[in-house]
Amino acid sequence: MYYVYILKSKKNNKLYKGFTSNLRKRVMEHNSGNSPFTSQNKPWELVYYEAFISKSDAQREEEFLKSGKGRERIRFLLMGV
Repeated sequence: MYYVYILKSKKNNKLYKGFTSNLRKRVMEHNSGNSPFTSQNKPWELVYYEAFISKSDAQREEEFLKSGKGRERIRFLLMGV
């Protein structure tokens, strides 16, 4: 199983989008500072995730969420978060 996820920084409300095969471990890595890109904005809160059977489908969805149309979808998904 593969996961596309969105994290929200509790420090400055920035969003981070990624994909992984081990969601719990990956979120812990972001919060422990083991991920250079996200270490400056921790702590992170998991605010959304989707599960995929196919790695390629998960990668495609992650790329979409990072696009202009994907950012529109994120605003819709996270209304009120």
